Amino acid sequence: MTIDELINNFNILDDWEEKYTYLIDLGKQLAPFDEKDKTDENRIYGCSSSVWWKYKIENGKFYFNFDSDALIVKGLLFIISVIFNGSEKTQLKNIDVFKIFDKLGLSSHLSNQRQVGISSVIQKIQNL
Repeated sequence: MTIDELINNFNILDDWEEKYTYLIDLGKQLAPFDEKDKTDENRIYGCSSSVWWKYKIENGKFYFNFDSDALIVKGLLFIISVIFNGSEKTQLKNIDVFKIFDKLGLSSHLSNQRQVGISSVIQKIQNL
């Protein structure tokens, strides 16, 4: 899935409840982590929910995997992975995730605590 496909899919949905349901469905597409990967080293702090991440670099491009104990957060993490997967290191810092969230119609529905958590995830990625 591409970010343009996500934007189109979200724009088709009429109200927040439909977007919320779609966001949860997206989160279900994330492959769950093995318990052995749910370590402090892989945890991203700053989120109200538990969030874990791993990444790999192939041919100079980054690919991210995430997991969380909250379905809505998993949906947000799915979107973040779509946004960043396949990016080169020099591109990571230039991506404005919240601008994309605005295009998806999500920003106005995220609590301050969720925004702080998402910012923690973005900061981890952009600090690579």
